[in-house]
Amino acid sequence: MSSKKVLLSGVKPTGRPHVGNYFGAMKQFVELQGKFENYIFVADLHALTTVQSREEMEENTVGVLLDYMAIGLDPKDVTIYKQSDVPQVAELTWIFSCLTTMPYLMRAHAFKDAEAKNKEINVGVFNYPLLMAADILLPGADVVPVGQDQKQHVEIARDTAEKFNRVFGETFKLPEAMILESVATVPGTDGRKMSKSYGNTIPLFATDEEIEKAVMSIVTDSGSDIPENVYAIHSLLRDKEELDAMYAANKGQYKKLKELLIEDLKTLITPMRERRQALEEDKSAVLEVLKAGGKVAQKRIEEKMEEVREKVGLKLY
Repeated sequence: MSSKKVLLSGVKPTGRPHVGNYFGAMKQFVELQGKFENYIFVADLHALTTVQSREEMEENTVGVLLDYMAIGLDPKDVTIYKQSDVPQVAELTWIFSCLTTMPYLMRAHAFKDAEAKNKEINVGVFNYPLLMAADILLPGADVVPVGQDQKQHVEIARDTAEKFNRVFGETFKLPEAMILESVATVPGTDGRKMSKSYGNTIPLFATDEEIEKAVMSIVTDSGSDIPENVYAIHSLLRDKEELDAMYAANKGQYKKLKELLIEDLKTLITPMRERRQALEEDKSAVLEVLKAGGKVAQKRIEEKMEEVREKVGLKLY
C-alpha cells in the first residue's frame, strides 16, 4: 500500500469548463499529481440533482474525462473513476442518513441558498452533503482540495465520521480541507466571478475566434489607465513584475492590452484544445480509463464498506 496521503476530489459533469474552473481547481489537480495517492471521480450521482437527461449526462460525463486528460491528468498517477461505478457510496449515504438529523442538514449552505430563493428542493439536494461525506470517507481521504466556499462539505464529512465512530466504533479517519486560496475568485469578462450562470466566461477549450470575441467583450473603465478586468484575468497567465511592465508600456491602450491577453490565452488554450480533440477521436480508449479506475476504486471502497456493514450489524454471513 502507498505511504502517500490520499487526496480525493469530485467533479460534477455539468457542461463545458471555463478558464475560471481551470485556474480555480483543475490546474491544481494536475500539479498535485505524484505528491499524493490521487482519486478523482466524476460525480454523476451528484449531477442527477440538476441534470435529468440521459443524453446530457452521458455527454457531460465523457466530457469531464476528456477535459481532465487534456489538461494533463495522467491515469498512471491518478485513479479516475465514475461515482456511480462504486454504488457503495449510495449504500453508505443511507446509513449516514439514519444517523443524521434534519436540523443538522438544514444548516448546509446549498439547502439554505435554495430555500432562500423559494426553490422547490428535491431530496437529493437536501441529502447532498451526506453523499459527499460517503464519497470522501470511503476511500479514506486525508485531504480534499476545495474552495473556501466548499469548506463546509469537508466539515460535514468530519462531523459524520465522528458520529459514526462514536456510535459504532472507530472506523473512519477525519479528512482535512485543502483550501485553494491563491486564485479563490477568477474574474469574468464583466468583472464579476467567472460563472456560466452569469454568461461571462472564457471557455477552457475555446477556439481562437471564441477567445478573441470573449476578450474583446471584457468590460473596461475608461477613467483608468489600466483596464482592471483585463489585468485581473491576465494576472493568471504572467507573473506580476512582467505583467506590470507590460501594462506600463501600453498605458491607456486598451485594445493593445486586450490583444496581448488574447495572445497569452491562445498560448495556454491551443495545446490543451488540440490534445482534447485527439483524445475525442478514440472515445473507447478514454472510457477504458474510467472502467479501469472504477475497478481500482471499487476494490478499495468495498473493503471499507465490508467493515461498515459488520459494524452496523448488516453482515450476517
